[in-house]
Order: sequence, then C-alpha cells, then structure tokens
Amino acid sequence: MFKHGKYGRYLSRIFMLADFVVLNLVFLAVCLLNPDVSELHRRVTWLVMEVAFIPASYWLRPITSVRAMRMEGVMRAALMASVTHLIVFLALLYVMDVESLPWQVLIELYVMQCFSFLLWRAASQWILKRYRSRGGNIRKVVIVGCRTTADRLYEEMRHDAGYGYEVCGFYDVYCPPDFRHKHLYRGNIDDLARYIESERIDELFYTLSGEEGAVVRRLVGLCDRNMIRFNFVPQMSSHLARNLRPETIGAVPVLGIHSNPLDNPVNTFVKRTFDIVFSSAFLIVSPLIFIPVAIAVKLSSPGPVFFRQLRTGYKGESFYCWKFRTMRVNDDADKRQATRNDPRTTKVGEFLRRTSIDELPQFINVFLGNMSVVGPRPHMLKHTEDYSRLLEQYMVRHLIKPGITGWAQVRGYRGQTDELWQMERRIEHDIWYMEHWSFLLDCKIIISTFMGMFLKNDNAF
Repeated sequence: MFKHGKYGRYLSRIFMLADFVVLNLVFLAVCLLNPDVSELHRRVTWLVMEVAFIPASYWLRPITSVRAMRMEGVMRAALMASVTHLIVFLALLYVMDVESLPWQVLIELYVMQCFSFLLWRAASQWILKRYRSRGGNIRKVVIVGCRTTADRLYEEMRHDAGYGYEVCGFYDVYCPPDFRHKHLYRGNIDDLARYIESERIDELFYTLSGEEGAVVRRLVGLCDRNMIRFNFVPQMSSHLARNLRPETIGAVPVLGIHSNPLDNPVNTFVKRTFDIVFSSAFLIVSPLIFIPVAIAVKLSSPGPVFFRQLRTGYKGESFYCWKFRTMRVNDDADKRQATRNDPRTTKVGEFLRRTSIDELPQFINVFLGNMSVVGPRPHMLKHTEDYSRLLEQYMVRHLIKPGITGWAQVRGYRGQTDELWQMERRIEHDIWYMEHWSFLLDCKIIISTFMGMFLKNDNAF
C-alpha cells in the first residue's frame, strides 16, 4: 500500500521538517563562526528566526504537492522562501524593538541559508524523483482517449518516471487501429465506470473534446463520488508549443500565449552577461583541457586539431562553429551527419563525442556572441535547408542564439536523427525552452549536461 502513495501525504511533512533542520543547522554554523555574539542575543534571534520560518514555508509547500514541478520551479520556490524569511525576520525584530545581529553576521546567515535551501531542495526533488522512479509514492491513473493528445501525455509520463504516474489503461468509445498503445486499451466509458467503482484510482486524465458534455459530466461525477482527481487535458497540436496562460471571457476559458521571455531586454542582458562570465571563466582555465586534447587529436590521425563548420545561428545567420576534430579528414563532413559506428570517427574522437568534450571549443563562439551556453543546438547548413522544407516550425528555433547544450539534449534528443519524428521532437523541445526560458532553467540544463558527461548515453556517438 505504501508503494501506491497511501502515505504520500507524509512526504510534504518530512521535507518541511528537513527544511526546519537545515535552517537550524545554518544558524548553528553562523553562531560557531561568530563566537563573540552574546548568548542572550543568540536566543532572541533564534526564536524570531523560527517564527519567520512559518510564512516562509508557504513557498515550499507546492514542491511536494505538484508532481510535475520542474527543477527551476523548485529552486525558485527555495529562493523566494529565503527572501520571505529575511523580510519577516527583519520586520519582527523592528516591531519587537530588538537589536538585530551585526550586519556582517546577518549577511553570512542569509547567504548560507539561501545556498543551503537551494542545494537541499534541489537534492530533495532529485531524491523524490528517484524514489518515485523506483516504485514509491506512485499515483495510479487512467487516461480517457486514444488519440494524439493521449499518446503525447502517456509518452511524457513514461519518459520521466519521476512524476510517479502508473497508467492503468486507456478508455475510449473507439480505439483507432494505428494507436501506438493498443495493448493498454481497456474498453469504453462504461468499462471505465465499472473499473473506477471496483479499483482504487488516484487521478483521471480526460484528453477528449470538452464539448462531450454528457460524458464529461458523468466522469466528473464518478470522480467526485470516488474521490479521484479529474484532470482535463486540452486537445492541442504539438505545433502549438507555447507558454500558455489561462484567461476567461465571461464563463468561457481561453488560453493566451505568453511572449518569448527573451524578448525582454532585461532577460537578454542577464543571459548574455552569464554567457560572458561563464565562457570567460572557462577559457581562462581551458589550456588545462585543450592542450592534452589537442595532442591526442593530432596523434589520432593527420589533419587539424580543430574542426570549423558553417552552421545556422541566430535569425538564420550562418557562423563558423568550433569543435575538436573527431573524424578523419573527409569530403562529406558538411553533408553527412555522424552515425553510430561511423568509420570516419577516430578512437580519440569516439571518446570526445561520448563525453561531449569535442564541443568545448564552442565557448569561443559563446564569448564572441555567436552562441549561448544554453540554447538549441546549431545544425549544419544542409540540415537547415532540408528540414526547413519538411517542418513548418523548424526555423522558429533560430529566434534565439544556438547553444553548446540545450533542453532537447538533456531530455535525450541528441545525436543522429534517422527519422523525421526525432527531429520533430527536438524542435518541439527547442521551442518549449525558448518560450519557458528562465535563468534557473539554464542552470538546471548546465548541471544536467555536466552530470550526463559521466553517464552512458546511447545517442552520444
């Protein structure tokens, strides 16, 4: 029973208790670093700090209650909790007319607290995802519909086991013969009603048209009687990959499209500043990596150390993208994509590709402004020419600068694209990133990329 989430409600309390422990450990560390602070002053400050934690914890509650929360949302909540704690802490000291800690001690306290909360909450989300992926805190769900929307929803649930969803079956009045998950089709709406009445289900995802009034009303009633959460999934094409916001016109719900966050000059400045700082810091220490790699590449086969190729960049402008050479010199480098067991690839090149070390010279491109640390991967001109004819949204990905790593890459869509659907999924992820950009999302992608360098990836060749 524990496996299916019967005790899942205790998870939020466990994590909140851990937050409380982290807060007190930080305070203890600051006290040890500042032994000259009086005992009375410490006790009063500690009491006020504990009270300030109550409103600050408001930001931390959704982290465990929302199963599909992204890591950047977790980090944003942890940051807001620290800011709220500071404001309430200072306000309480002012109202109580209590002298605060010395400013240098206060700065130490909240810098340490902010970083501790960020690290702990990021770690806790990873722990929670790992726990769910191994069968703990699972929520049993059914999906109503056997169409494209249902297929996409199931693929997302299956792709990230950290959501903790166990799909018990699909139900629809009719299952098309080309439905990819026919083995999970369990019957029509009447069969679903009987199943709900006899089995314990946590959530229902309705992916059919909302105009089916009688069906929707019946299923909502069934869910209400059996204490099942009802989720309505709008039928929208994957081409409408937008950051949508709910609105209403009278009683009619409307989904409006958010503008690209990077259209905001402040966000653009933040991203470019980070690119300059990050690339500069890397290029300063790069000789430690570049020199031994350059020697290995030179010894692996005749030819230059670096491979320079024209690729499509921001707003369709071409630029020279730098990489370590991983192949023997050949005439097809600008025409043919690398494939698994490609005979052109050297032994050294295989290692460089598998670990993504071959991409490191692109920090030169980042520093020069041709690329960003995070963004859609730049494709060779031949790919741009071919795919722009086959995929309507292909060129949308060029509305932001290409990156060394990107959202599609950390989600597993990297390497060879044998079939058109693989490129479609990559484009879908690139556009999603563009329209959901945040600095914390970039940090998450960089961390995921770094961790991925030490893990086996079947698409890295």
